[in-house]
Amino acid sequence: MAMMTAALWQQYAESQDQAAREQLILEYVPLVRYVIGRLALTLPPSLDSEDLYGYGIIGLIDAVERFNPERGVKFETYAVTRIRGTIIDELRSQDWVPRSVRSRAKSLSGTLSTLECELGRPASDEELAKAMGISPKDLGHILAEATSPFLSLDELVQLGDDGQHVAWIDSMADDKPGPAAVLEESEFRSQLTMAIDGLPEREKLLLSLYYTEGLTLKEIGLVLSVSESRVCQLHTQAMLRLRNRITRYLDGLEERVTS
Repeated sequence: MAMMTAALWQQYAESQDQAAREQLILEYVPLVRYVIGRLALTLPPSLDSEDLYGYGIIGLIDAVERFNPERGVKFETYAVTRIRGTIIDELRSQDWVPRSVRSRAKSLSGTLSTLECELGRPASDEELAKAMGISPKDLGHILAEATSPFLSLDELVQLGDDGQHVAWIDSMADDKPGPAAVLEESEFRSQLTMAIDGLPEREKLLLSLYYTEGLTLKEIGLVLSVSESRVCQLHTQAMLRLRNRITRYLDGLEERVTS
């Protein structure tokens, strides 16, 4: 199978043979389902899965047409980034998040940031609910509403100079970055690592299970002894904490650069 696939890539690269192109697309269609499954943690159930599949196929076709086997990067790795980016770009362009939900999520993020700066530690659900003047149950509803593919470890920083979405965690530079770029990326990763280390233990474990171990929502729920919906809420809260801390770091970096 691997030899047949390699032959298809060679045939398509040499002559842009459309039959080879179609065969390659069919060969890698399972990647689309894989990406949609991985996005489940950050997507509300109201979204049409068939629409997501259609966007993913567009991303897959784009990946096949742009891929250069000579760069030494596995197609699967490259394609997953393109597929995921296309789905998120389509959702972003449609502005599918209601304004009321966006407003509540913004209020939640701002309150969480202020509260944790005052406390000097992660705020509990009870403390956050009290600061917002709502019940813990209402806080859970807001966290569920705030679920978004833009609240993801992959979305903390966006890269790409061709107008296409590329997640920093999946980015693969074609050329060796210069010393300044290496230093900047190293410092960012260091800040992100410290931010993750500062999370509550359960949220830290959730991120490890999802992003490192590749567990599903159901599997994570079993490990943490919570429901799948609670897993989504915990993920959203973890992402808000990380985004606030990374934003403060980037704001401070900008101030140092401009001062």
